[in-house]
Amino acid sequence: MENLLIALRAVAEPTRLRLLALAAGGQFCVMEFAEILGQSQPRLSRHLRLMDEAGLLDRAREGANTWFTLPPAASVGGGLARVILARVPEDDALLAADRRQAARVLAERARAASETFQRAGADWDEMRALSLPAEAVEQALLAALPTKIDHLLDIGTGTGALLEQVAPRAAAALGVDASRTMLALARTRLAGPGFGHCAVRLGDMYRLPLPDGAFDVVVMQMVLHYAEDLDAVLAEAARVLQPGGRLVIVDLAQHADQDSFARLAHRWAGFADAALIPLLAKAGLILHRAETVPGPLDVRIWSIGHAPLPLAHDLDLEAPS
Repeated sequence: MENLLIALRAVAEPTRLRLLALAAGGQFCVMEFAEILGQSQPRLSRHLRLMDEAGLLDRAREGANTWFTLPPAASVGGGLARVILARVPEDDALLAADRRQAARVLAERARAASETFQRAGADWDEMRALSLPAEAVEQALLAALPTKIDHLLDIGTGTGALLEQVAPRAAAALGVDASRTMLALARTRLAGPGFGHCAVRLGDMYRLPLPDGAFDVVVMQMVLHYAEDLDAVLAEAARVLQPGGRLVIVDLAQHADQDSFARLAHRWAGFADAALIPLLAKAGLILHRAETVPGPLDVRIWSIGHAPLPLAHDLDLEAPS
């Protein structure tokens, strides 16, 4: 009862309720909250700290900024926050004004992110650079994922495109990436309605800032061929994957295209099943299924889990074309 009372007291204040309503629309940092509400950052920081301690908001530190979003709906605080927000009148004049200010801030964020990407050349897409069949890969990846997901992790989320695609089937989705500029564009992508349960944060795939067994689905899309230490990356993916969960890796099949390999600074020229299986075994993982999406370079989609090794005739491995 005490925890419930703490949470109720934490939200029973006009500014904090406004902050909660804004966080339901996406991730914001303290500076953005201050711009939207027209209040000082120190004052809002105190409000946000109180709400974080009460479990009504999640916070993620990223450089000089701390980003706030709603906790997962399955958590006590996340569930309570959504019950409270469901009772907030949509036509409240003050909250409507906050939403208009938030839309302006998000538009400015998108413009700044776009300019940063243009200067850095980061508005480039690897699928396009390799002339890969992006739509076919996307369809095959979505088919490899469960239709209902509790907690999804996208390692190397980039601009958040996968989170946008899987949002309707996930109760909560998190993307991690080592690039702040990528995350800036991902936050803009996920700022619209229907993405309040999606978030991104800065993270190193070799040392994920996440607890053990926190996700029932983990995805790594076009990431593994950049990894210097394959063992470490796969071990981290296995660590955060729930027992019985599913890891889906999307990457290039083994190839001999030295031009693409050198031009795009890949660490590995794709992967063959025979080379990947022992790497997975070292991380306590096994391969359940694999399929190929043919293209100028074949793309391979591996479905992986912790489950006991099935009999050989149960494996469904399609040879790369």
